[in-house]
Amino acid sequence: MNELVSDSRITIDDRLDGAAGGELADEVREGLSRPLKELPPKLFYDDRGSRLFDRITQLPEYYPTRCEREILNRRAPEIVSASEAEELVELGSGFASKTRALLYAMAGAGTLQRYVPVDVSGLVVERCAKELCEVYPGLVVHGLIGDFQRDLEHIPDGERRMFAFLGGTVGNLHPDERLRFFGAIRELMSDDDTLLLGTDLVKDVDELEAAYNDSEGVTAEFNRNALYALNRALDADFPPERFEHVAFFNDDESWIEMRLRSMDDRTIRLAGADMEIDLAAGEDIRTEISTKFTRGRVAGDLAEAGLRLDAFWTDDGDRFGVSLASPRP
Repeated sequence: MNELVSDSRITIDDRLDGAAGGELADEVREGLSRPLKELPPKLFYDDRGSRLFDRITQLPEYYPTRCEREILNRRAPEIVSASEAEELVELGSGFASKTRALLYAMAGAGTLQRYVPVDVSGLVVERCAKELCEVYPGLVVHGLIGDFQRDLEHIPDGERRMFAFLGGTVGNLHPDERLRFFGAIRELMSDDDTLLLGTDLVKDVDELEAAYNDSEGVTAEFNRNALYALNRALDADFPPERFEHVAFFNDDESWIEMRLRSMDDRTIRLAGADMEIDLAAGEDIRTEISTKFTRGRVAGDLAEAGLRLDAFWTDDGDRFGVSLASPRP
């Protein structure tokens, strides 16, 4: 373990090493070789991208964060009671803004022992750990800087853990990736662990598309930030300002697609991936999908991984869902 900070309360484990850089190069090389070129959405969440996404969650068009927060604020004591959790493991934690209500409810119930934030941004994990230890004296925080798909094995062992995967991030995974992810979580879980899952729900297409095409252009800049991150990580020469943000609902797949559309014919060199690609004017690179669910689809996906849907809550407008699941007997 590479401990950046260690005292009686805080441990930060950094798993973003050179091998991770090689894996990113492999992912990018494979994605950009597809007929519809594609980049992994993890590129969004460098330090700048995390700050941009925090701004997105406050935009009037972006309902998911408000709806999920409504559910968590209202149902946190019920969720904590149903889970009987003593530890909260948050995958893709960000600044823990989504889970403050859960931590507060666990502290109020006298069960909060440890918080384990997992995020690709070291800045986010370290700041979050320090803030929470100030709010909850005596809280143990074990931060993991890493990829929630690649580094699950480094999550520390524990008892009565609630794994939280919120914000609808599970929708960014393709169906086969999603089932593998649920399966990997199930392998980590003991019989007294639970999974708390946030999922965006199927709704009016205009409302869905507006959430990814905000009037201030913050989402567009967040989308282009993937190219800035890629330039740094793999010594590429994308000109982000020459790519147009595109987001639309794909009804056949029941997901939103975000893409970057090249404004010019150009050749892009990615020295760190040892490749070149040719782009035509008007050609798209898909940067993210965001699947929209029904309760039945959530239950079915969980069941395939050996998990049972125990509870399902929605906001007043039935726009977003939060599920609690446990290992099937």
